[in-house]
Amino acid sequence: MAKPVVAIVGRPNVGKSTIFNRLAGKRISIVEDKPGITRDRIYSKGEWLTHSFHIIDTGGIEIASEDKILVQMKHQAELAIDEANVIIFMADGKAGVTEADKEIARFLFKAKKTVILAVNKIDNIKMENDIYEFYSLGLGEPYPISGAHGIGIGDLLDAVVAHFPQENEEPYDDEVIKVSIIGRPNVGKSSLVNAILGEERVIVSDVAGTTRDAIDTLFSTNDQDYVLIDTAGMRKRGKVYETTEKYSVLRALKAIDDSDVILVVIDGHAGIIEQDKKIAGYAHEAGKAAIFVVNKWDVVEKDDKTMHQFHNKIRDEFLFMPYAPILFVSAKTKRRVQQILPKVNEVAESHAMRVQTSALNDVVFDAIAVNPPPSDKGKRLKIKYTTQVAVKPPTFVVFVNDPELMHFSYERFLDNKIREAFEFTGTPIRIITRKKDEI
Repeated sequence: MAKPVVAIVGRPNVGKSTIFNRLAGKRISIVEDKPGITRDRIYSKGEWLTHSFHIIDTGGIEIASEDKILVQMKHQAELAIDEANVIIFMADGKAGVTEADKEIARFLFKAKKTVILAVNKIDNIKMENDIYEFYSLGLGEPYPISGAHGIGIGDLLDAVVAHFPQENEEPYDDEVIKVSIIGRPNVGKSSLVNAILGEERVIVSDVAGTTRDAIDTLFSTNDQDYVLIDTAGMRKRGKVYETTEKYSVLRALKAIDDSDVILVVIDGHAGIIEQDKKIAGYAHEAGKAAIFVVNKWDVVEKDDKTMHQFHNKIRDEFLFMPYAPILFVSAKTKRRVQQILPKVNEVAESHAMRVQTSALNDVVFDAIAVNPPPSDKGKRLKIKYTTQVAVKPPTFVVFVNDPELMHFSYERFLDNKIREAFEFTGTPIRIITRKKDEI
């Protein structure tokens, strides 16, 4: 199920980016004490208790401004509000209620969305009396917080997650393989959908950004049910023209959340760019099975070495995804398109594979015999046993004497040995190290 979306809005310089970074758990937004510094929405993921969600940081809203940048920021905030399940409206406790706050409050009333009012910069208990004037905005109870000191963030998040939609049942049976097609604009994703389906089900255009929403297409072939999710092309942030793309990045992230297998489409003619790596990274971080699909191979000038060279280029550029198979196709001529679904079946099976504990430990102990764990300052890592605790992606817990002794290189060695033994094609696997007496 796609994660809920939380948008942080407010006038410039009230501390939205500071709160965004706290919720995301890392410094992503640029924080500077100048109005208007955050001009684009910035996306990340947050977690609170058992809830996981998408967060959007927006530029400050200036309702009455005619400044082109501020008008664009207002438009982007409108789109964030339209997409969000819950809106955090941030105000400045030191500045008090301003006319801009009142304008934004009226604007939010019209949106008919759940709004949580957060009053920032309440840095100590003596300042909490400063929040009462914010009741005048008519948005309910104001939550006093301090982005700089982390005060009140837990109470704010409790209020936010209380308004998340109830989790519905999965709309498709477990047997249905859900496939997202992602990539930057104009790499031929919609054409690829049509080539796979064999009929014109999705509008195809050479204009980047034509596909504005994720489109689900349910179909069957060879007694297997699939859902193809054609997502809008993802542009590099800063080049996203919201009037045409309507949240393409966020909707692609939602599609990834809902998928089993991701087809990462690369333009064979244009080659690999940095944004391709970022797009593939979304799928990898989400723990999804993945296949690289190099499209437009029909228009590539090539000889007998070209495919091999491009294959090696992908391996060099996407070092974090050595498990993902690579296919070279042409959606236009349909050449090799018939290879996609069999490969989807293969990687989906790997993604959901569960191995017996006894067989798993045989592999791990054989690996230890060949390459004993390293020692650090006289202490040697001792692996007690290993067990699989989850699928999609396959996740393994390795119980050891001291987790601090597990070097990332040895973890990678075990990853490779487990892959070799059980043929985890196309899926990331995760290894978690725990102390033996940990439950």
